[in-house]
Amino acid sequence: FLQSYFVTDYDPTIEDSYTKQCVIDDRAARLDILDTAGQEEFGAMREQYMRTGEGFLLVFSVTDRGSFEEIYKFQRQILRVKDRDEFPMILIGNKADLDHQRQVTQEEGQQLARQLKVTYMEASAKIRMNVDQAFHELVRVIRKFQEQECPPSPEPTRKEKDKKGCHCVIF
Repeated sequence: FLQSYFVTDYDPTIEDSYTKQCVIDDRAARLDILDTAGQEEFGAMREQYMRTGEGFLLVFSVTDRGSFEEIYKFQRQILRVKDRDEFPMILIGNKADLDHQRQVTQEEGQQLARQLKVTYMEASAKIRMNVDQAFHELVRVIRKFQEQECPPSPEPTRKEKDKKGCHCVIF
């Protein structure tokens, strides 16, 4: 998403942090992306990330049933930390290009998404399928959620519009 090409030698660490400016639906957005790689040994830090996040991509690998089975726990943890019944999230089945290694069907992903009341998308970083779309859709979900939480005030002046962007922290 950030570099527009697939990195074959990616080595997840405690966290990788990136910032990207983009325009989504004719509105500026600044994405602060924190990739926690779902590493269990850093679970204590995860709650701090969850407190500051405005939206979350819940990513599992369709080639790894274990990562799929962890999603429900992550979603519940986010809702607990946020003290909410709902929060902007999208479920992403990654590595969708590896059909022959698939352990989680598209139907199972869709079923979990319905259960969690979130959107489901399949993606592949390697072939750049739905990567940008996943981030853009999350920004849309965040914006919709924020508008419901705090409806917009009367139309801002041109000067106020120029200053306003969307600051999203995405895990």
